[in-house]
Amino acid sequence: MTSFLERARSDIGTPPIAALQIGARRFSDHRAHAVEAFPPMDDMRDRARAIRLHTLANLDRYLAQFADALEGVGGHVFFAADAHEANEYVVQLAHARNVERIVKSKSMLTEELHLNDALEAEGMEVVETDLGELIVQLANDRPSHIIAPVLHKTRFEIGTLFEEKLGVPYTDDPIQLNTIARRHLRPLFLTADMGISGVNIAVAQTGSICIVTNEGNGRLTTTAPRIHVAMLGAERLVPSIGDMSVILEVLARSATGQKLSVYTNVLTGPRRPGEPDGPDELHVVIVDNGRSKVLAGPSSEILACIRCGACLNVCPVYRTVGGHAYGSTYPGPVGSVLTPALFDLDEWSDLPYASTLCGACLEVCPVRIDIPRLLLDQRNLSVQTRTGPMWMRRPLRAYAGAATHPGRFRALLRAGAVIGRLFRTGWIRRLPWRGAAWTRGRDLQAPVKSFHRRWKERNRGS
Repeated sequence: MTSFLERARSDIGTPPIAALQIGARRFSDHRAHAVEAFPPMDDMRDRARAIRLHTLANLDRYLAQFADALEGVGGHVFFAADAHEANEYVVQLAHARNVERIVKSKSMLTEELHLNDALEAEGMEVVETDLGELIVQLANDRPSHIIAPVLHKTRFEIGTLFEEKLGVPYTDDPIQLNTIARRHLRPLFLTADMGISGVNIAVAQTGSICIVTNEGNGRLTTTAPRIHVAMLGAERLVPSIGDMSVILEVLARSATGQKLSVYTNVLTGPRRPGEPDGPDELHVVIVDNGRSKVLAGPSSEILACIRCGACLNVCPVYRTVGGHAYGSTYPGPVGSVLTPALFDLDEWSDLPYASTLCGACLEVCPVRIDIPRLLLDQRNLSVQTRTGPMWMRRPLRAYAGAATHPGRFRALLRAGAVIGRLFRTGWIRRLPWRGAAWTRGRDLQAPVKSFHRRWKERNRGS
């Protein structure tokens, strides 16, 4: 597996990153305007944080309450410990119901589980219906943003893709591209046997699930096919409908700058007798896949995330390297914490270092998650467990050995001052090995005498 630095190096400065930067800045500007126009935003953020942290602290109780409420209105609940159990449940359900075609609305959780691969391996046709996810699927690409999967693509690329994959005349007009996608998807919705969606918020009190989209595909996915399967991350609950409304107040404003997303669907159970629309069956798969481990550890606060993507849009690292460099389903600052916490810190030990710790992510987070602190906690853990990058661990260990012993530290400063005299300009233009990454784009100030040393020399008259 390549490292974050290797992946980032191949993406920096490319046209996809330029397209992504424009989109991220636009989202960020829209958020700023929306927050300015909504004076209660700060209070709402405090309330949203309190709701999310309270729910996480009582998650077992609310999960049980949600399952009882959903089964009470005719839904089915399955608790999946990991990706294999979650995928196996959906595959077996599809086999049992003779499902051939499946339509999907956008779901980061299904990306995390690789659910499409599991279904396609069993010979089923899976069609992404979110426009961005459809483009990703046609291009055999990967999402680069939590809410905007193809933020890295231009309309010209999409026009060429549609021409090649859908056999339509080339156009780069966004309205026409949307029309082409709609015409392509409409008959697929009407002939699909199963619809699979994610869940933005689940309500423990009523057993309801809330799905937020800006396209009508979410509603069609959950109502047109005869079976609806909702994939729910175990942490995405709130206690009541009132709590859900608070989350909705901050979600769209933080994500896209909208007061509310265009489609906010709240579903409570399958279609009841006499109702004209809705699925015959509703199955909610509640997925753990490492979340219990995170909840019990020092990074549990990250589970309060409501997946708005605001932290990505303001992050200078994400804007520079894009989403693919993170190598995970979850890019950006939230992914730098969540991925190593959910999975193996040894495998993802470089992600906590993919941050300048500028604090911009904390400034915009709608539930005030202290991502910089969580990143520092994970860096500390990687040092303690010796799972961090070797090139980082050895120099830091050497520095710590010097900085914690006054005699060694003074000797280090004296050596540095001697070395600094070799650079008459006061600046080092080129460093070897890993240091070359620093001097490739900037100069490094040469070591000088410490302030304390210079003060002593001046007061001695030297």
